[in-house]
Amino acid sequence: MNILELEHVSIVYGCGKSAVEDVSFQVAEKSILAVVGESGSGKSTILRAVMGLLPPGGKVTGGAIRFDGQDMGNFTPEQLRRLRGRDIAMVFQNAGEYLNPRRKVGAQYLETLGCHLDIPRAEQKKLALDMLAALKLTDGERVMNSYPFQLSGGMKQRAAMAMAMSLTPRLLLADEPTSALDVTVQAQVVQEMLQLRENLGTAMVIVTHNMGVASRMADYIVVMREGRIKELGTRDQVILTPKSDYTKELLSAAPALK
Repeated sequence: MNILELEHVSIVYGCGKSAVEDVSFQVAEKSILAVVGESGSGKSTILRAVMGLLPPGGKVTGGAIRFDGQDMGNFTPEQLRRLRGRDIAMVFQNAGEYLNPRRKVGAQYLETLGCHLDIPRAEQKKLALDMLAALKLTDGERVMNSYPFQLSGGMKQRAAMAMAMSLTPRLLLADEPTSALDVTVQAQVVQEMLQLRENLGTAMVIVTHNMGVASRMADYIVVMREGRIKELGTRDQVILTPKSDYTKELLSAAPALK
């Protein structure tokens, strides 16, 4: 069963050219889809449209976005608010930088949980510490008692991911979740996300410009350029037998994948 479906979706900013044009794909439950392409290809715009978080001037001008079979274009603001975090969560690019630098990580974490879970604060804290541990932040108490500037980039990224995953969303949207990290931490975060999929059964849409990340993580790959889909298929179809010249160009930049 598909948890997310995009059918002929087009998105425009202001009165300009379409940022996304006639895009269709599906995400099955518990699967991982990677959306790959260069900057400006419309990848992040798609994630924001799914979340209902397009910036001012951004508008879905055609097609439908469905979550669990329901057209999200018909959702009220309150329905979208309840959906975000609980059923659909998002990890933004450089997610750690979205943390409020003036508040400790723990205060922000527990506030997020309190918006969606009617459980005692002690249970909220245990849930937070368990998820931090699952992401290999074993000194969770120190992380919770730290301000963001006191943590490394990798630690902030994993703390932000833990906040997104603590409500066990059915769908996780991740916008370049490893681009701000060094190679060693990138590999670790990729492995941790795969383990979370294994443990929680969360479906994921991963936006990346890195075909190597897509190859390691995805069951299916969508290749985009200038707002349009250039290629779509299983991981092996796209990596081993690409049809689009643009896909071949991306793969040539990562020859070890072949």
